[in-house]
Amino acid sequence: MQRRAFLRTGGVAGATLALPSSAVASTASGTAAATEFGSDGEPLGRVEVDGAAEAVVGDAGETAYLAATTGFATVDISDPADPAVLAERLDLEANGTRMTEILDVTVDGDRLAVVGPANETSADVFHGFVLYDVSDPTDPVAVGHYETGYHIHNCVLEDDLLYVVENDTDGHSLVIFDVSDDPEEIGRWSLLEHDPEWADAFWLTRYLHDVTIHDDIAVLPHWDAGTYLLDISEPTTPELLSRVRETDFEAQRDLGDREAYMGLPGNDHYAMLDDGGDLLAVGREAWSVDGDAPDGPGGIDLYDVSDPAGPERLSTIDAPAADDASYYGGMWTIAHNFDFHDGRLYSSWYQGGVKVHDVSDPADPEERAHWRNADDAGFWTARVADPGNTFVASSTPLIPNADTVGALYTFRNDLSGADTDGSLFDSVPGFTGPAGAVGLAGGAMALEWLRRRRGADER
Repeated sequence: MQRRAFLRTGGVAGATLALPSSAVASTASGTAAATEFGSDGEPLGRVEVDGAAEAVVGDAGETAYLAATTGFATVDISDPADPAVLAERLDLEANGTRMTEILDVTVDGDRLAVVGPANETSADVFHGFVLYDVSDPTDPVAVGHYETGYHIHNCVLEDDLLYVVENDTDGHSLVIFDVSDDPEEIGRWSLLEHDPEWADAFWLTRYLHDVTIHDDIAVLPHWDAGTYLLDISEPTTPELLSRVRETDFEAQRDLGDREAYMGLPGNDHYAMLDDGGDLLAVGREAWSVDGDAPDGPGGIDLYDVSDPAGPERLSTIDAPAADDASYYGGMWTIAHNFDFHDGRLYSSWYQGGVKVHDVSDPADPEERAHWRNADDAGFWTARVADPGNTFVASSTPLIPNADTVGALYTFRNDLSGADTDGSLFDSVPGFTGPAGAVGLAGGAMALEWLRRRRGADER
């Protein structure tokens, strides 16, 4: 059975891209024997944070903020060799109601936003966001909250605007709040208003999973409905610029629910523009569903969007291989969250580790570094901390049937010692070049773990 056919024509406002996979370059992660790392290749530092999920870095690059399932933690990374937890705010409540499934936080200046729950739940929990003053990261202070009534998987804070993803079974929208004073909704953009056919598909296949912001552009990965770029120069009235999409709606609608939202193609999970705004990366969170090709863990696709009306797919960074790439296989190697800086892509692959790619030629991305420890670390994100010097990556315990540990790792990201074949000199700790290691490792959403935890909480 063919998993899905690629979309050949588009019927939504804005540009639509659809190319067969054979038309673009693909950089394999390799299939040689896996190598674990010992004393000759370690991260700069590591500190455990129970329940860790997303990590973001403050403006000064000295403090990291981690979502921690029931709350959040602040971590001092000013000395990357010795990261230390500054404060924890766990078992949070808002307006007298407990919070749960906090998988994302966002920081801008002295303001931190904490959102939840990340997934649909029937439990009596707070649905919305809480704002904290983190001018003293050793003592975060709650300064306001807003109850949305819907679950929020992800968010981003820019200046005084908070962008959240509204998700329920009936609608999936970007919602924009002015949080300069009392939070107030000022704008929104709805997929179903612009592409109403997706109302007939299983709701998780059109899920708005995340949002990133670059200048006046919002990037929205809508799972199988594609990734949408919006003009938000006027935040009260966002407008569609373009869309990239690789699924055929008719074929998608006819698939079973599990196959529809877990397998390739599609599964646009995290998307981001590079520093210049001309290169778009789309990470695909997908597992093997025992279908025909394409089937397996999702990678990261790179697109030229210098012309928003005519996006062009350039290449694919493949996920590390896994002996069992199914959701419950205990070895996730799929793409998760990532960061761009100065021609480099810093990516996380759960048990597949963290990688650094040179994407100065996005049609031929070059792997420059790779570190993993599949037994202990399942990386949720990679974020540049001190440009040219360090980046951080959070490991999560939320992978089903795995023993990964919640923690924040610090790594050196100065690639000036790279030789011509892309490997790194031993002076760069924690990494090997592509010839030195390949990953049989991990990737994606922690839904099953969260369902189990939620079930225990509700009993």
